[in-house]
Amino acid sequence: MSNSMNGAQAMVAMLDAHKVEHIFGLCGDTSLPLYDAIRGEQHGITHILTRDERSASYMADGYSRVTGRPGVCEGPSGGGATYILPGLIEASESSYAVLGITTDISVGTYGKYPLTEVDQEAMMRPLTKWNTVIKQSAHIPRMVRAAFRAMTTGRSGAAHLGLPYDIQYDDVDPADVWADANHQTYPAYPAAPAPGAIEAALEAILSAKSPLIVCGGGVVIAGAEAELDRLATRLDVPVATSISGQGSLAETHPNAVGVVGSNGGTDETWAAMENADLVVFMGARAGSTTTARWEAPKPGSRIVHFDSDPMVIGANYPTEVAVVADLKLALSAANAILDARGQGSQSFGGATAAAEIKRRKFEVFNIHATSDATPIRPERVIATLQKTLPDDATIVSDPGTSCPYFSAYYQLPRPGRHFITNRAHGALGYALSASLGAWFGRPGSKVVGLMGDGSFGFTCGELETVCRYRANITFIVFSNSNFGWIKASQKDDKGARYHNVDFNRVDQAAVAAAYGVKSWKVETPYDLERVLREAINHDGPTLVDVITQPLEESNAPVRRWMG
Repeated sequence: MSNSMNGAQAMVAMLDAHKVEHIFGLCGDTSLPLYDAIRGEQHGITHILTRDERSASYMADGYSRVTGRPGVCEGPSGGGATYILPGLIEASESSYAVLGITTDISVGTYGKYPLTEVDQEAMMRPLTKWNTVIKQSAHIPRMVRAAFRAMTTGRSGAAHLGLPYDIQYDDVDPADVWADANHQTYPAYPAAPAPGAIEAALEAILSAKSPLIVCGGGVVIAGAEAELDRLATRLDVPVATSISGQGSLAETHPNAVGVVGSNGGTDETWAAMENADLVVFMGARAGSTTTARWEAPKPGSRIVHFDSDPMVIGANYPTEVAVVADLKLALSAANAILDARGQGSQSFGGATAAAEIKRRKFEVFNIHATSDATPIRPERVIATLQKTLPDDATIVSDPGTSCPYFSAYYQLPRPGRHFITNRAHGALGYALSASLGAWFGRPGSKVVGLMGDGSFGFTCGELETVCRYRANITFIVFSNSNFGWIKASQKDDKGARYHNVDFNRVDQAAVAAAYGVKSWKVETPYDLERVLREAINHDGPTLVDVITQPLEESNAPVRRWMG
């Protein structure tokens, strides 16, 4: 590379310096210099052309969740900037590092009513952890560094960089192109607990009669699964999770209770929350879903809270002991203290309690999971996936029909981020795109995308992208011809006064086939296992359209419908 470098080249060089390997994005007028730089420079970056900027941001999100590295998406000014928003707010609220780069109108034309003018900085401010529109080419390297610092430190989240058209052509000093290697992954610069905090937390836990650990997504983000396993096992404490916390322990672990709360929780797991005399929240915000709108823990319950973000401590419950620290460091310290004391034979009966909860929960589930009724019961689909998927599969679900069933009843056989769903903002259309991001991030794993037919309609155009990259992904569509979550809510909340929640049945398998996806339509339970095995074992993109029981007629594990 010569000594001269323009702004677009500096942006690419800075991403390369942070060891970015994939960028998901969509071309536009204001991005011409950026694309030319990506095409022309020597770097280790692959650009994946998507069909929608929203999809690009969801791909970057899925990629980040499986790799522990910042995901990067890009789009042009105007419509591109407004379309890329959903993935950035989802990543930020879910604490995953995603960088959105939107090219912009020239700084030189500000205020002259140029086409596609929008105040990107104001628009992105409430949606991201950190954001700026760069005003001078000389600022590009330092602003990229700031974005990576913000994304990867403290509570991880999304960042946004606006890159105006004219400064992409202006000069940048190549000597300013450098990066801190610690910001290539996250959490970067993890903080250790304050002196005495771990001792106080352990004293509180050990003084309880029936403590319960409730894990959110923070355990997996911190890579603290092994430390949690050791602590829960040695004290024999039961461990429940939120949906985002799935994978904190393998769900086949003796101490794993499963998902609790208003979505994906069941009456059996909820009993663990109600019966606990002390709840330990770990990397969980104690938000509305996990606590069933703060129904439990009840006011006056003893709370110990471990989190890397001091803002979540005491937000919903008075906290007896707070540990503000990286969860891996905090749980390692807890184990070290117990080692030094020779403690580890405590038994809070966690494994016994978890076994009984699971026995009762699956007794109910198995009735539906073995049903030969049509339309096919969602439980039957989940049970068949449990039989047919490899242990290292990565499953991505939209928040609709598939999510509560999967979260309640599929037992993840390994710890780690093997189940991904967009719990923070719950936008439909996420899974189809995020599955491709997860596949690029973890190409050796079988990736499965679960969605309703409502979700399929949001982003089925990305099937072309999936085919272009011959991604080995199996999509499973739960088809019931309505926006099932809302229809079930209208049944429950509005006395079954249904309005504008139904749509025409679409042959999803035929749509997928038109894009080049190998596809099947399944209408009877007898065909389900054979077809799923064939789809999962096929080398390349596949889709199975399953005609399933509508959500409003079902036994869905959603607390407010179970009264």
